[in-house]
Amino acid sequence: MKAENADKAESFYIAIILYKSTSDKPDYQPLYQESFVLIKANSLKRAKAKALNHGKNESVSYTNENGETITWSLQQVVDVNSVLYDDFDSAEDAIDLYARHFRNYEAYHSFESFLSKEQL
Repeated sequence: MKAENADKAESFYIAIILYKSTSDKPDYQPLYQESFVLIKANSLKRAKAKALNHGKNESVSYTNENGETITWSLQQVVDVNSVLYDDFDSAEDAIDLYARHFRNYEAYHSFESFLSKEQL
């Protein structure tokens, strides 16, 4: 089975990765980042491993302009799935990569800053 996967052509996958910022400032309010990452792999299992590795590698700490240490770290790999269409060469102006479904619009609206017009 492993040799079979190694020979399989690579496809594209979308990973949704959630990061969280923390700080040494006592009253710091965490900030979260949802990142959509395009991953090339020869299987879903390999794409999930690459997504996890990518998320861990993106962790970083730095000192901001106020002298506070800010740390961004992997919170969770939310989802990894095949792109809807893998033929980017034939795309004209736009191509759908990923879709997710939900039933509770109010819950979505409450956290989606672009819908609520909240500025980060």
